[in-house]
Amino acid sequence: MNAPGDTPGYGGAGSRDERNVAMLAHLSAFAGLVVPLGNVIAPLVIWLLQREKSAFVGDQALESLNFNITVVLAGIACGILVIIGIGLLLWVALGIVWLVGTILGAVRAAEGQYYRHRFILRLVH
Repeated sequence: MNAPGDTPGYGGAGSRDERNVAMLAHLSAFAGLVVPLGNVIAPLVIWLLQREKSAFVGDQALESLNFNITVVLAGIACGILVIIGIGLLLWVALGIVWLVGTILGAVRAAEGQYYRHRFILRLVH
C-alpha cells in the first residue's frame, strides 16, 4: 500500500477525490437493498480496485467491507433466532445499526477521517 503522501491517481492525501471514493465505499453498501449480498460485493470491488491507488480509500473500503460482512453474519444469526421469537426484534435493531453505521462511515470519510466501526469482525485484512 502507498503512504498517504504517495497516492498515484489522486491529488494527495485526503484529496477531494479520495474522500469522495472513500465515501462511496461506505455508501455502496446500499447496493444490498437491490442485489443480494450487494452490501458486501460493492465495497469489495472498490477495495480491490482502489487499495493500490490510495491508502485512505483502501482503508475505508476495507472497513466498510468488514462491517458489512459482520452485518450479514449477524443477519443470519437473527434469522436462526426467529425460531425462538427474538429474531425479528434483533433484525430491526440490526437494520438500524447498519443504516446508522453506513451513513456515519460515509460522513466521516467525506470529512477525510479514518472511521472505525465498533464491535465488528475484522475478517479481511
